[in-house]
Amino acid sequence: MFSRDALSYDPIPLPDRFEISDADMQGAAQAFFEKMGQRHTVRDFSTRPVAREVIETTLRTAGTAPSGANHQPWHFAAISDLNLKQRIREEAEEEERRFYAGGAGDEWIKALEPIGTNAVKEHLTIAPWLIVVFAQRWGQFEDGTRFKNYYVPESVNIATGFLLAALHHAGLCTLTHTPNPMRFLNDALDRPASEKPTMIIAVGHPSESATVPSVAKLKKPLEEISSFF
Repeated sequence: MFSRDALSYDPIPLPDRFEISDADMQGAAQAFFEKMGQRHTVRDFSTRPVAREVIETTLRTAGTAPSGANHQPWHFAAISDLNLKQRIREEAEEEERRFYAGGAGDEWIKALEPIGTNAVKEHLTIAPWLIVVFAQRWGQFEDGTRFKNYYVPESVNIATGFLLAALHHAGLCTLTHTPNPMRFLNDALDRPASEKPTMIIAVGHPSESATVPSVAKLKKPLEEISSFF
């Protein structure tokens, strides 16, 4: 990460080397594919608690993601306090009401119909944890002097993907939520102007009556999402 100190290039031997045979490689890839294929976006959460230690470990996983110049330009605000979750829900629903009242446009609203969403966001208070992802557009030294971060959206997106995979691996369900605009999250969570909120992730266990929209199981086949040369 960035420092005022003069940091020089100092290569060290690869600290973690995994030897896996060619024969076992496909099996490992297939097992992970099947594991991730069981991940579902859930809107119906149970009130069953989730230990803070689990959230901390999954955030450590997110922190291992690659980033531009290794600046790690992200911050994750994890919230279990009910009053704070209620505040976030109220402000998010205010933005969502404007969205569904016409701010989104007809095409966007029509695209959301098979998903079954609306302006009511109960998951923001029922889920035991909310994790708000912030992108650090620039960094600051203790004296307030700024330094530039690089490839911020790309880096934060990769770290968020790591986090979602880690939460699923831990047996938890998630819902990604992006009210627009999200500046109210800086005020609610006392984050600096240098950070841009990018997503709210609701985290917990599914309720007994949890459902998912049938269209969520429709995934593009390999030939549509990839090309080989």
